[in-house]
Amino acid sequence: MSTRQRGVFAISVAAEMVSMEIQNLRVYERRGLITPDRTPGGTRLYSPADIERLHRLRELLAEGLNLAGIARVLALEEEVRRLRAANARLKRAKT
Repeated sequence: MSTRQRGVFAISVAAEMVSMEIQNLRVYERRGLITPDRTPGGTRLYSPADIERLHRLRELLAEGLNLAGIARVLALEEEVRRLRAANARLKRAKT
């Protein structure tokens, strides 16, 4: 697991970093919009990648999207990243 993906921030720190309420982070997790790591005791730990995703989520909320819309946008953005990476691999394989 890369450093960017490793959970290091407690929920209170993560909420402060993205200017959100702790309860909102819990809702986003229940909705599958964010998946923080968990300690053996169940404490949520947010990674730098999770913090970036929460910032993006906040941007989309500010644009007026609801949580279902945000889920769709995030899924499509991930699909675009995956397809671009696959395309780059194919281009390298041809050369």
